[in-house]
Amino acid sequence: MRIAVLTSLYPSATRPHEGLFAERRWSGMRARGHEVRIVQPVPRAPFPVSLVARYGELAAMPEREERVGITIERPRYLHLPRAARGNAARFATRGMELFTANTRPDVVVCDYAWPAAVAAHACAREKLACVISGRGSDVLQVAGEAGLGDELASALKAAGHWCAVSQDLVRRMDELAGAPGRGVLVANGVDLELFALRDRERTRAELGVDPKLALVLVVGHLIERKDPLLALRSFLAWTKSTAPFAKLVFIGRGPLEAAVRAEADTAGMQHAVELVGEKPPTELARWYAAADALLLTSSREGRPNVVLEALASGLPVVATRAGGTAELLEGLPHALAGTRDPDEIGRLLALTLSSRPNAATLHARVEPLSWRASFETLEALLERALAESRGGAR
Repeated sequence: MRIAVLTSLYPSATRPHEGLFAERRWSGMRARGHEVRIVQPVPRAPFPVSLVARYGELAAMPEREERVGITIERPRYLHLPRAARGNAARFATRGMELFTANTRPDVVVCDYAWPAAVAAHACAREKLACVISGRGSDVLQVAGEAGLGDELASALKAAGHWCAVSQDLVRRMDELAGAPGRGVLVANGVDLELFALRDRERTRAELGVDPKLALVLVVGHLIERKDPLLALRSFLAWTKSTAPFAKLVFIGRGPLEAAVRAEADTAGMQHAVELVGEKPPTELARWYAAADALLLTSSREGRPNVVLEALASGLPVVATRAGGTAELLEGLPHALAGTRDPDEIGRLLALTLSSRPNAATLHARVEPLSWRASFETLEALLERALAESRGGAR
């Protein structure tokens, strides 16, 4: 198949850790013999980009780039403040211009639902097969506080096919489209060779971590919906009650970095809290292997890759019950918090660390979630969408 991918989230030379799961999906589909083309329209601000750091970062992204054998094209489109609908329309128009200018694709995948899903209407007019892929906030936040549920629902109906990385998201997209059971679960896989059981003592020695230290990780963007401040407060609640020799390490970056540092300083715990920035997957795998627990306190999630990676590494997880997180952790003792109370989360963290689950059991839990299985499911969905666009019935 000739697969055209329209997305707002993909790694680049300037942001190499952003959307690695998307690159894994499409490089895998290319390896299966499909022709894959990525178009990632980039906002062009109507004011000097130096005024907003985020736009400066985006402006620095190369307009054309090749990664793992796939060409990524990044046309610019006008992005105006507080104009979500217009911005989405311009994003979709730029993407579709490239897709229809030369060889037509067999199927367009709107990978990361908003704003790419708006292109479903153009696909319908062009009689192009279209699949909308949901990841998390691109569905939940867009249809929730962003107030764009009607627009997303209209796009889903125009596409006729959609998938998501968690069953929770699939249900939400089905509800929006008014088509129960229509969506397909295409879960992300996990690299079981990279995220594997390792010798913990040796890995700690390689990282320079004290073997007696209780090491807790928080992995992900330091942004509001990931709520790193709740993770910090939960860690502090645990250390306050048990006074262990412990360290909390944040792996990631984001606008709440300064707030995390300030709150740790105010609590007099700066010595126990470290922010190490983003890490490539190979280094992240070593941190998982060296740690005692992963702490995830998101208010909203799709199906978090960090939980898959931690479990594959034999690392226990303590998390808030958000989105598809429960699908991965249900049934594990002390893993899921029923509230967002830091004292309660800290208590679960203490219980998890005092009776650490068997690493091999945690690894076995995610063994069936291979990338191969993910590719096969996605491939079948794309083939079905293509067949229906060529005259088959829905």
